[in-house]
Amino acid sequence: YNAKLAQELGADDYGMKRYVMAFLKSGPNRDQDPELAQEIQAGHMAHISSMAESGKLVLAGPFLDGGEIRGIFVFDATMEEAEALTAADPAVQSGRLVMELHPWYGSAALMQINEIHQTLTR
Repeated sequence: YNAKLAQELGADDYGMKRYVMAFLKSGPNRDQDPELAQEIQAGHMAHISSMAESGKLVLAGPFLDGGEIRGIFVFDATMEEAEALTAADPAVQSGRLVMELHPWYGSAALMQINEIHQTLTR
């Protein structure tokens, strides 16, 4: 047991903490021309990077099956903060995506994913 690390990561006695999980779902407005869709996607990716750099976005990724649920975000944030962060996403603003938010309880170790991820990307 690493008490110092548990405290740094905000872990409870079970090594867990509260997060907010967002399901990114296909929105009602997905018929933009390819150039505009690409611009929106670039803004979406920049927003993801910004949220990760701020420490609020712990985990993000797309689903690969092409279904209605396009991806997930996991936030180290309150529900209100997560709502504001997702509302600021260009893909949400354009209607290409809608977000469904849920409080979630998971391992506090997730807080280290972004730091580890940076050591794996070229």
